[in-house]
Amino acid sequence: MGKLRFVAVAGAAAAVVLSGCTGSQGNGNPTVHKSPTSAASASASKETSGRSEQIPGETVTKAPDPIDGKAVARVANARGNREIDIPGGIKAGALSISVNCQGRGTLTVLVKPVGMTFPLECVAGEVSSTYNELHLKTARGRGTVYITAPTPVRWALTVGR
Repeated sequence: MGKLRFVAVAGAAAAVVLSGCTGSQGNGNPTVHKSPTSAASASASKETSGRSEQIPGETVTKAPDPIDGKAVARVANARGNREIDIPGGIKAGALSISVNCQGRGTLTVLVKPVGMTFPLECVAGEVSSTYNELHLKTARGRGTVYITAPTPVRWALTVGR
């Protein structure tokens, strides 16, 4: 029994000594040390994360050209929220959405009933662009694209198949 008491006391003492070596700032929270390189990388990635490409020559006054296939719906120089029906519904195969936007805010695209959704971070003074494609095994009788965007954001969109 005496040996068990010694092991328990020694274990508790070791836990106290080890917990004192974590480098806390007096508030019980461990200190996190970052090198200047990692801090600079983290701030640079914050500035560009979530922002899509800027493609030279793209505009919001004209709907983007389809990358593959043919355009089945186009909208240009729009502002705010809008619903766009996909003529003929959603066919089996590829469904693509190209979007350009300009102005400060986040534009969100939702395609129903397939559930495709994505945001596009828009900035003032530049055109941001994105392209998303979905391959479907079965057709849907009807399809609608829902755009949600703040009023200052101008946008253009093309639905292709």
